[in-house]
Amino acid sequence: MIICAGKNEYFSIAHPIGVGLIESSINLTRLALFDKPEFLLFIGTAGSYGKYNIFDIIESRGASQIELSFIDKNSYTPIDNVIVSEGLNVSHETLVNSSNYITTNSKYNDFFLKNGIGVENMEFFSVLSVAKEYEIPAGGIFAVTNYCDKDAHKNFINNQKKAMRILEEYVREKFGIKD
Repeated sequence: MIICAGKNEYFSIAHPIGVGLIESSINLTRLALFDKPEFLLFIGTAGSYGKYNIFDIIESRGASQIELSFIDKNSYTPIDNVIVSEGLNVSHETLVNSSNYITTNSKYNDFFLKNGIGVENMEFFSVLSVAKEYEIPAGGIFAVTNYCDKDAHKNFINNQKKAMRILEEYVREKFGIKD
């Protein structure tokens, strides 16, 4: 099953599950309970910490959930905040960080890059968490819309539609999906 966030990020080949960590996990859990898919492929846009350029395509099977306050040593977590899924045929070239907040301060980029985290997407950690719980192979494919800096929102808005077209074309070609 191919899934996406929805709201302003719909793809004709994907089922929307909701925006952010909570909405996506609730709706995806509902799907997994009532009609468990054989696999989950999340597609969506992402912000780059600097390693990837605008409109690059990134594949991943790994996600983290690291809040900026953790980097500043203003918080800690007793839970595992990195997850990697096995079994889906997508590369694992970088981890994707997820948060309900978008990073707009580039001072954090070095931390993420040094820890193998190349991009951020709001939903991916919850997708992999639900997939792990229900033993569903999962992965994600992302198109970069912006850098994680002061212009993140403006560049996301300006680049989202083109990135979504590029991403859908890539997924259709990779998996041989026809209309």
